Amino acid sequence: MPSTNKFPLRLFALLTTAPAILVGGGLWYLSGLAPGCTTAISDRLTAPDAQFDLVVFSRSCGETSPNTQAAVIPAGDDLPEDATSFASIGVAADLDPRWDGFGSIELTLPVGARIYRQDDSVAGIAVIYR
Repeated sequence: MPSTNKFPLRLFALLTTAPAILVGGGLWYLSGLAPGCTTAISDRLTAPDAQFDLVVFSRSCGETSPNTQAAVIPAGDDLPEDATSFASIGVAADLDPRWDGFGSIELTLPVGARIYRQDDSVAGIAVIYR
């Protein structure tokens, strides 16, 4: 009878599945050690037409420098973790946000603050910086 060198299926499954489980579990554990981001909302104002909310917030991810950001989101929605800001500065500050009578957004940027982002409009809404 000829001899065959077939690799047993059970041994093959064990040698491929066990390392995959160990690597996956290790990555899952390590991801829990990474510092998470926290978001603190300082102001939230609904637009005169009640379509959007203007949200001023700061985001902290571990040992980051202070920052203040502004974003527009649908009225009543929670601020998503990946919210894209239209204004972002490198200091904790009160932007004194408001909606003007024409439906534009007004923000006050502190003098000398490092500006990371300063868009002139967002979602078709004009932004005025004072």
